Amino acid sequence: MRKFLVVLVAVTVFGAPAMRADDLDSVLRKLDAAAVSFRSTSADFKIVNAMTDPIPETEEQTGAVYYERKNKSFQMAAHIQQVDGRPVPKTYMFSGGEMKLWEGGALNQVTTLTKAGKFESYLALGFGASGKDLEEKWTITYDGDETIAGVKTAKLELVAKDPGVRKNLPKVIVWMDTTRGISMKQFFDEGQGQSRTCTYSNIKLNASLPGDAFTFPTNSKTQYIKR
Repeated sequence: MRKFLVVLVAVTVFGAPAMRADDLDSVLRKLDAAAVSFRSTSADFKIVNAMTDPIPETEEQTGAVYYERKNKSFQMAAHIQQVDGRPVPKTYMFSGGEMKLWEGGALNQVTTLTKAGKFESYLALGFGASGKDLEEKWTITYDGDETIAGVKTAKLELVAKDPGVRKNLPKVIVWMDTTRGISMKQFFDEGQGQSRTCTYSNIKLNASLPGDAFTFPTNSKTQYIKR
């Protein structure tokens, strides 16, 4: 009896981390398999930006997002339609290692961030990235399974291996639908009391994307800025 109790305690205390490590490997291998057939995703999004210091404040953005992978190339575009319920024409687009921001209305401006390539792993999180991709860029902890919008997901806590990314993004949590290789929800700890929570709905996998998914509605008066 005493021997049984000793074994039971040993399994309880020392077995759980090993099982959790095995579960993480299983999750990552499922993402590897899903990445093979991933071509594109479109979804509606809601982003809640929160600040706790110096004054608690939140901002809600809604719109549509598009992701596309071809061989080793990747591009994404987030078309913001409303901010706190007000129409705001704004689009973020990443392609060819550059991040571009189009702001419509009276501003009518496109800003290009030429050194944004290092943040590709952050932008591509959970949309076609393989388990190997995640392991290369992030230190990963598996926090078990959760159901998001009726979908079973694996909750993964990520810490960037790149100190430059980690400085601006101390921690990320993603809730992965491992069957499709996509995020149902993401949480970004941006440090200094700031965070961003993204949830996705109306997700379409490997469907044809709109012709204007990766374009801006610019005109002859649009100003262009590089940073």
